[in-house]
Amino acid sequence: MLPGEWAERVKTVRVIGTGVMGRGIAQICAAAGITVELADARPEVVETAVAEIGRMYDKLAGKGRMSAEDAAAATSRLVAIADPLSATDCDLVVEAVREDLDTKRELFAELERVCAQHTAFATNTSSLQVTSIATALQDPSRLAGLHFFNPVPLMRLVEVIPGARTAAHLPEALTELVRRLGHTPVRATDTPGFLVNHAGRGLVTEALQILAEDLATPEDVDRIARDVLGLKMGPFELMDLTGLDVTHPAMESIFTGYYGDPRLRPSPITRARLEAGLLGRKTGEGFYRYEDGVKQERPEAVAPEATGATVWADDTALLESLAEAGVPVERGDEPSSAEIVLVTPHGHSAASAALSARLPAERVCGVDPLSNATRCTLTVHPATDPDVARAAWAALAATGRAVTIVRDGPGMIAQRLLAAIVNTSCFIAEQRLATPGDIDTAVRLALGYPRGPLEWGQQVGARRVLTILRALHSATGDPRYRPSRWLVERADLGLALDETGTAVADVL
Repeated sequence: MLPGEWAERVKTVRVIGTGVMGRGIAQICAAAGITVELADARPEVVETAVAEIGRMYDKLAGKGRMSAEDAAAATSRLVAIADPLSATDCDLVVEAVREDLDTKRELFAELERVCAQHTAFATNTSSLQVTSIATALQDPSRLAGLHFFNPVPLMRLVEVIPGARTAAHLPEALTELVRRLGHTPVRATDTPGFLVNHAGRGLVTEALQILAEDLATPEDVDRIARDVLGLKMGPFELMDLTGLDVTHPAMESIFTGYYGDPRLRPSPITRARLEAGLLGRKTGEGFYRYEDGVKQERPEAVAPEATGATVWADDTALLESLAEAGVPVERGDEPSSAEIVLVTPHGHSAASAALSARLPAERVCGVDPLSNATRCTLTVHPATDPDVARAAWAALAATGRAVTIVRDGPGMIAQRLLAAIVNTSCFIAEQRLATPGDIDTAVRLALGYPRGPLEWGQQVGARRVLTILRALHSATGDPRYRPSRWLVERADLGLALDETGTAVADVL
């Protein structure tokens, strides 16, 4: 039977686990015309879960997102099962129980004894290896990973993960089933973090490194991430939403799973905050405080009035925007009498750029070249005259942009976050853990980035991203910034980052 035929013929799915993930999976399966046997180790909660899913259908019908007839039909396809290990000839069992290896192994070992021979198994694990779970089965070829994201009805991405001994036909069959459910499947390799959680390490680990270096506050990093990079949430907001009790163990698990790869290195900051109980929204305090679930954020400082000081900048577009705002500017190859000198280095600090160009260090501030029409990042190094920094702040604010002032350092803030995001996904592509298209689709859908990381790197320029990483690597000596060979080769050969290029298979 072809995978598409199998997916269309699936009539019954047993979902084990009535938590938020199990209910979500059951909801989309029943809505797709599949009978759902919903079960849980606690029989008393199953009827409640069925009723709750039925109410969700009614809400959708009330909003016009499905007809009343379809809502009633979907509800009728929900069947409460008292015993998750009762005999069944269902086509598929999806496990959504707690994230514990022994629990999942024991469950599948029992299911193998009571399920029909044709029944396929899927685990919704988010961090445990599928191959390891499958060792409990006499026939491990029956099991694959089917990783949904929360909330399941709204998060359209599903990772399909074959284990080392998964039957060859099963991943494609599950891929077609995901499409039938109205979701978007991506194929991921059975490696630590799979695809999305691995790709997501780029943003959060680099944000924590920036915080560890005391370059900026969590609020400032989040504002830059939102306004300059276009992320829906900044990294610290995201960690507060997820909770450090989830985020930090995931970081440690992926780091350990890749045998201490420096680019995935966790931070002692989150370990300390985890132990202190500063988990985020769920505890009322994380990187932010929350009152009645509302984030409390310190307001931004108000920029001073423009001083009339003359500005010289090494970037023509920046200089012209200042001139258009009425700020006095000095044009020329180098500053002469300008009171303010603005430099826009890629990967380097403003201080090192000033020393390299023999500029008057006390008059130099840095401006992140990724700054846009919404927000500008201004950096101040130890030798900057405070009056010059305030005058630079006022001049930049005169252009109508919000200005974030941070401590000077190599790569500034937006550059470092973006380079980490792109480089991490380039490593995933380099190791063939997923196709470039699946990497971009998965990250965009699951993490809410404005574009896929490889597409993003291509838009910014592979050569520019490579320049930032090499400068960071040189300045810090930290191997976390070593560029991926995927990035280096494509930058040198002029290929797009989302192109695989010629492979051996193309030649043979």
